[in-house]
Amino acid sequence: MPVYDSALDFGLLLLRVVLGLTMAAHGYNKFFGGGRIPGTAGWFDSIGMKPGVFHARMAATTEIAAGLGLAFGLLTPIPAAGFVALMLVAAWTVHRANGFFIVKEGWEYNLVLATGALTLAATGAGRYSLDYLLFGDCEMASLLHGWCGLAIAAGLGLLGGIGQLVIFFRPPAK
Repeated sequence: MPVYDSALDFGLLLLRVVLGLTMAAHGYNKFFGGGRIPGTAGWFDSIGMKPGVFHARMAATTEIAAGLGLAFGLLTPIPAAGFVALMLVAAWTVHRANGFFIVKEGWEYNLVLATGALTLAATGAGRYSLDYLLFGDCEMASLLHGWCGLAIAAGLGLLGGIGQLVIFFRPPAK
């Protein structure tokens, strides 16, 4: 394998692992950190995502599953869609009013995580992934990257995030 190919595959591995474990850590923290699910549920209720307990459990579970799925490169467009949905909901409910920059609690970080995941859906997970181990270069592999992977991740992610906002988000009265 040419040096460029192995460096590219290593770069994809590095990006997947950093993004994935970062997201999984957020989910783990919701389950086992300071306020755990009850504290997270109260916060979700306070921002208008009701019922809070349901959203706390769903967010934590999705963050762990999407994070580990991306880190391992397993059906990459699916966990990437999870990132898009999670980050869309977080950006809209929590960070939108604060502007762009993260230093003012804006939506910059949400954009970076979602874009990184979409990029991996477009490029594919690389040779150091479960996608490559399971599917290699077969026909199924073509659904896991390129325009198809990007469309799956963006479409499912937007559908999931917008659907969740439409069905559940009720901004608190100011």
